[in-house]
Amino acid sequence: MKPVDAYFLEQKEPYQSIMLYIRQVILKTLPNIHERYSYKIPFYNIGNNPMIYLNILKGTNFVDVAFVQGVLLENDFPELQNYSNRKQVRSIQIKRIEDLDEHRFVALLHAASKQLEHNKKPWFI
Repeated sequence: MKPVDAYFLEQKEPYQSIMLYIRQVILKTLPNIHERYSYKIPFYNIGNNPMIYLNILKGTNFVDVAFVQGVLLENDFPELQNYSNRKQVRSIQIKRIEDLDEHRFVALLHAASKQLEHNKKPWFI
């Protein structure tokens, strides 16, 4: 079993279902994306550059769907939040699967993919 698969299976509900659903949407939407396990959480890369990661932050009750270059996308996607005053990363906090607007999320995935391909460097700040 791959470490990323083990990570998902170790999560408690509802986090496991939320993360597996988000994973499925990401992999279906962006077939060129690579899933990897780094810093003990799942990352989704285009080439070697991280685009998204999924995390459950201690003391919270949501899955943090974090976009590495989110600061560049927040004007077009106001659902991206600056949780914990991060300089570059913006995220969507999902408490229930029903909270995710899949059509909007797919549009965000495409925009993030284009942004990362345009900038070439994921961490620019």
